[in-house]
Amino acid sequence: MREISTDDAPASIGPYSQGIVDDGTIYVSGQGPIDPESGDIVGDTIEEETERTLENVGAVLEAAGASLDDVVKATVFVRDMRNYAAINEVYGEYMSEPYPARSAVEVDDLPVDIGVEIEVIASAP
Repeated sequence: MREISTDDAPASIGPYSQGIVDDGTIYVSGQGPIDPESGDIVGDTIEEETERTLENVGAVLEAAGASLDDVVKATVFVRDMRNYAAINEVYGEYMSEPYPARSAVEVDDLPVDIGVEIEVIASAP
C-alpha cells in the first residue's frame, strides 16, 4: 500500500490520505470544490463546484500516474438532488466512454459547506 499526496489537490482535513494505491488499484478520497492553494471553496454555482471537484480528483490521480480515463467507479455525494442534472452535465464533460460505474447519493451534510463531493476508484496504469 502506497499513499498518494499532492499539493495540486486540497490537503486532507482529517486522519486520511488524499489517495492510496494498493495492488493495482487507486482509491481517491472524497474531493470537493476546494482551491488547493488557498483552501477556499471555489464556485458560485454547482457547475463550478463540480468542475473544481473533478479537477481535484484528477490531480490526485495524476500524482498516482493515472487520469480520469482510468476511473472504474465513482461515488457522487450531493447535498441537493435537484442539482443532479447540472452535476451530471459537468461530470459527462470530464469522464470518457465507457463511463465508470457510479452511484449518486443525496446527503444531509458534508464536512465543509459544499454542494458536491466525489470519490473514485481507478486502475493504476
